Amino acid sequence: MDAIRTRIASRVLGPGDRLPSVRSFAGTMGVSPSTVVEAYDRLAAEGVIRAKRGSGFYVTGSNMPPLAIGELGPRRDRAVDPFWVSRQSLDADDTMAKPGCGWLPADWMPNEALRKGLRSLARGQASILTDYGGTRGSLALRRLLLGRFADEGIEAGADQLLLTGSGTQAIDLICRFLLRPGDTVLVDDPGYFNFQALLRAHRVELVGVPYTQTGPDTAAFEAALKAYKPRLYITNSTLHNPTGATMSPQTAHRLLNAAAAHDLIVVEDDIFTDFEPSASARLAVLDGFDRVIRIGSFSKTLSGSVRCGYIAARADWIEGLIDLQVATSFGGPSPVATELIASVLAGGSYRKHMSELRQRLAVSMDRTATRLDRLGITPWTMPRGGFYLWCRLPDGLDSADIANRCLSKGVVLAPGNVFSVSQSAAPYLRFNVAQSDSQRVEDTLRAAIDESG
Repeated sequence: MDAIRTRIASRVLGPGDRLPSVRSFAGTMGVSPSTVVEAYDRLAAEGVIRAKRGSGFYVTGSNMPPLAIGELGPRRDRAVDPFWVSRQSLDADDTMAKPGCGWLPADWMPNEALRKGLRSLARGQASILTDYGGTRGSLALRRLLLGRFADEGIEAGADQLLLTGSGTQAIDLICRFLLRPGDTVLVDDPGYFNFQALLRAHRVELVGVPYTQTGPDTAAFEAALKAYKPRLYITNSTLHNPTGATMSPQTAHRLLNAAAAHDLIVVEDDIFTDFEPSASARLAVLDGFDRVIRIGSFSKTLSGSVRCGYIAARADWIEGLIDLQVATSFGGPSPVATELIASVLAGGSYRKHMSELRQRLAVSMDRTATRLDRLGITPWTMPRGGFYLWCRLPDGLDSADIANRCLSKGVVLAPGNVFSVSQSAAPYLRFNVAQSDSQRVEDTLRAAIDESG
């Protein structure tokens, strides 16, 4: 009875869905068929399910509890729960230090270019300030993105690109389009924790693939394809979150060959591409949007406040995704956001901003690594760019414990297991070097380590 209730509460079974047959469910649960018959009869008496003569048992939908995303999946300590960690970073005020957050400080962003763009929009067409967004989003921004794709060697048409409300919404739309509850999705282990949170909301099964300094472990990846028959694989191929690693060309080719052999769709989050000093292997470039879907956004390079993402994929998939976005958002992203982003990208200031940002981050990367080394905290790898350092704590320390101790002192950290499906990253922390290069962070970490030791 509890097993059926759990499936209904997590939406694996919905109103009108047929329950497993008595014989098959008895085999699944390791009990006799008569036990399943009794459980079904009791659930029917409670009105949770109903019997149809000669057909089986079906979910009624009555008394179905509201969906509580945080209750889906295994229970975790709040220090390593994706929702809890996200809340700590998003709700932190200016008095909090945020070395565990996923964005750059406000004074590192191109504020003057954004202000200039806003003033221009305020003087421009009234429709940009008042109308709904078109179903594909700003033509100006889509043209800029297609031009950037062409520079990479990707031949893509206007019918293969859709702007969305954010990068997160892009993944959400793809999940709605391609997944059903109970499907299996591969993710990197460790990998971006909000991928896990979002996928939990879609009630799918997550399988982690160990991540190495050259990308996913290809032997483990191929084994997972054979064992679990997943529908999707979601990854960052460049300046991976949280490790900072970059996928090698050899790994990329082997991954795509395995995906083709097993009919796997790959979602490549390209959000960190502009932080690279030079271009690396891209799955979408190698594949040409056959089975790879590229997503991205501008929250890391321009503004987390002016939200806009995009999806680049097969034209027929884009058509279906447009309908989904209309159904869930009634049109594309805000014209104010998309036209503002287009104006900044089109101006010469963006290239200068990114060039200066890469240099500034390189300095912070070295300085932060030096500070952490004094505490016995060592980088797993030194990234070729970006702003994440994935670091191992001294032996015997647990990152969740360190994070809790630091949070009580006003410092928000990102402990390793929040990124790990297998919960195998307890000795690790992810540091945002733009938010970590301070004496306060160093002193708070030292005190936490001393207390734990």
